[in-house]
Amino acid sequence: MKIIHKNLKKGILKIKIENLDDLWYLSQIIDSNDVVKGKTIRKIKLGDGSDKKTKIIKKTIFIAISVKKIEFHKYSNILRASGKIIAGPDDISKGSYHTFNLEPGTIITIEKTKFLKYQIEKIDEAIKPTKSKILICVFDREESFFAISKKYGYELLSSIKGEVAKKDQKITITKSFYKEIIKQLEQYDKRYKPTNIVVASPAFWKEDLMKEQSLRKELKKKIVLATCSSVKQNAINEVLKRQEVQAIMKQDRIAKEVNLVEELMQEISKEGKAVYGLRQTKKIAETGAIAKLLITDKFIQKKRQQEKFYSIEKLMKQIDSMQGDIFIISSDHDAGKRLDGLGGIGGILRYKINY
Repeated sequence: MKIIHKNLKKGILKIKIENLDDLWYLSQIIDSNDVVKGKTIRKIKLGDGSDKKTKIIKKTIFIAISVKKIEFHKYSNILRASGKIIAGPDDISKGSYHTFNLEPGTIITIEKTKFLKYQIEKIDEAIKPTKSKILICVFDREESFFAISKKYGYELLSSIKGEVAKKDQKITITKSFYKEIIKQLEQYDKRYKPTNIVVASPAFWKEDLMKEQSLRKELKKKIVLATCSSVKQNAINEVLKRQEVQAIMKQDRIAKEVNLVEELMQEISKEGKAVYGLRQTKKIAETGAIAKLLITDKFIQKKRQQEKFYSIEKLMKQIDSMQGDIFIISSDHDAGKRLDGLGGIGGILRYKINY
């Protein structure tokens, strides 16, 4: 995300969207009733509609809308901000609805009554370069999965299957499968330039892979070995929790989210300083006891789709005004899924409350 103009005291932020991660951040920053300004394409009707000469053309215009709805579809990389037009060219009727389709390269201005503390933190986080980009490979004798860490979670890149060779009833991995994995690692290393590569497997297969002569020294230096109990897509979540992986991800956003959810779970397990579920979280928030609010992006999106986000926004503003910290947790990784299992929202308290 590139900042073109920023005056957060006056509630003004003008930015250029640079990558797909920025869309995730903006989905947490833009709220209903915010004003979004920018160039957009709108269909314009030429003629009065009474004859066949009426034409509909697409025209690039500069407008401002009062946002009513935010939709983010992370797997199709689309962020839509919809609302009523409040300013624009004379031939565009005020009060009609329009949708900004936001994508990399788009320049917009966001105007708010007030930027909340967690939104300012999201802006700061978005403009910083990713400190660590990690390539992850989990494999066993039959299959391998490749993923790359993202600011909002991880992206599954591909999977390949190997041919299992059986010798004297003992199952081994064919040499060609090791070579396929190494070839894929080299391609992704060249494309994404990760700071580290995590190679994980059950048993001893990862050590065998490291002995392959086709594995270049430059690639070998980046590799960190880890263990996983099985090889499925969710094994990536398991690997992300490993101590050796946490060590190289300690500056990464995913690790921070995993630790926050783990802290909440520990407090819940000992019936300590924790609350979860929307009804109870709202109740405890009124006392000012919530030090850290954890809420998943999936929960936020669901409430927006149900047009029930206003009460969540009100809750977040209440906690922000009481000096509480707010953390948006991605539902892409296992920690976010665990929080979704608790209703998508929870809080770590300043002190224990019986409720």
